[in-house]
Amino acid sequence: MQIVWFKRDLRVDDNAALSEAVERGPVLPLYILEPDLWTGRDMGARHYRFLTECVAELDCSLTKLGQPLIVKIGGAVGVLNELVLRHPVEAIWSHQETWNAWTYERDKAVRKYLAKKKIPWHEPPQNGVIRRLNRRDGWSKKWLLNMRQPLVNKPLAMVKIEEKTEVLPNFEGIGLKDDHCQKRQKGGRQEGLSYLFSFLDERGQHYSRKMSSPVTAYESCSRISPYLAFGSLSVREVFQKIEERKEVIAKDIQIEAKNWSRSLRAFSSRLRWHCHFIQKLEDEPQLELRNIHSHHDKIRNPQFTHKKRGFFKAWKNGETGYPMVDACMRALISTGWLNFRMRAMLMSFSSYHLWLHWREPALHLAKLFLDYEPGIHWSQCQMQSGTTGINTIRIYNPIKQGIDQDPKGEFVRAWVPELQGVSDTHIHMPWLASGRLVNYPNPIVDEKVARRTAAKALYNLKKGEGYSKIAGQVVKRHASRRNAKQSLKTNSRLKKTKDSQLKLPLD
Repeated sequence: MQIVWFKRDLRVDDNAALSEAVERGPVLPLYILEPDLWTGRDMGARHYRFLTECVAELDCSLTKLGQPLIVKIGGAVGVLNELVLRHPVEAIWSHQETWNAWTYERDKAVRKYLAKKKIPWHEPPQNGVIRRLNRRDGWSKKWLLNMRQPLVNKPLAMVKIEEKTEVLPNFEGIGLKDDHCQKRQKGGRQEGLSYLFSFLDERGQHYSRKMSSPVTAYESCSRISPYLAFGSLSVREVFQKIEERKEVIAKDIQIEAKNWSRSLRAFSSRLRWHCHFIQKLEDEPQLELRNIHSHHDKIRNPQFTHKKRGFFKAWKNGETGYPMVDACMRALISTGWLNFRMRAMLMSFSSYHLWLHWREPALHLAKLFLDYEPGIHWSQCQMQSGTTGINTIRIYNPIKQGIDQDPKGEFVRAWVPELQGVSDTHIHMPWLASGRLVNYPNPIVDEKVARRTAAKALYNLKKGEGYSKIAGQVVKRHASRRNAKQSLKTNSRLKKTKDSQLKLPLD
């Protein structure tokens, strides 16, 4: 008997682990609910609710093939051991998983156990991420070759195996608190396909132009990221659907091709970047826990002072006094989703303006992002905090972002009702409006002073002895080969630059 251990590949379509196992004999499809995983500080009730919906739909799909999903609750080693004692298990199958530090340690324990039992563990790759990658050179070509491979056919039928299954508890049953995500997306493959097809058929036409503003992004972005994170959809099938759509657009003269072509190119590029960032965590699991560039250990204390704790509380509650920051945080709390530019602004504001170490804010955001993908999340949080050593220091000005991305204040007023009566002129700087605001705080810091102070500290650090050498090592290990040479040039140039000559991107 083969055991197929579903992790974050909750689908029967384009599932190499399932298809290859079925070819070798009877299969027991297994999902293990690991309560200890859900006690982590990066997991929340919104994730769990979404998961249970994905698991329920997976069970229906497998049942139609003749073998229901078997759910077990407990530690992976203990669960597998019980099954091995009851069944003649020939091998374990699961896709390679690049997730958080807890699952990394769990997989090491499982591997040790299976080696002791002399049971093979087959882990086909998925999502274009390569395990034990020695060099980044040529990664993009390998990714593209992977994406163009034919989709794996789902099994036509499965032989039923008698084994007791368990019922997933509700979120309270595993110790989670309600996180009030009333407007989150629903889990499951059919929901994911619905979002994908509506994006490719209609919503995505102006994606490249409308994805930056939260006013338009909720409709114009694909919104498939949670389904990729939980594996209801595979990256490869999404890539191929995009290619099919490009062909239709090229042939159909009735379709307004210019906007569609630009948008689909942009979206396809982001699909590649999705895997590029996960590859970083695969290559260096510790980047979830420590600064990518070690010199940054010197300048931000991960232990918050009383004042910093106050800043952190105001930021995570959407009470900083900067309307765009507060609206974005409140929208994220309620929906579980936010467009990329606004995510970057939230992280940038906490790291630069409030000068908070990235780890605590990043944990908070991980709990809020329904599409939490550790490989992307931790790399991006460090990038937006300036700790990679190789990326441009990009400090988002929350006032400018508000004016640029929400000029009429529609998004701000929707999520910060305290500002309903403020005019368009002052909606992003309400402290300048005449009259006293009720129940809305003054700015927590002076934006201009905080931004300049942060920029000076980081640029001075970059010019320090030994900084460029370590940055070069980071480039070789993690940088996109398209950007590697530019990153090295930038760090070399900074060593020779005076403070007065520094030009800072003010997004």
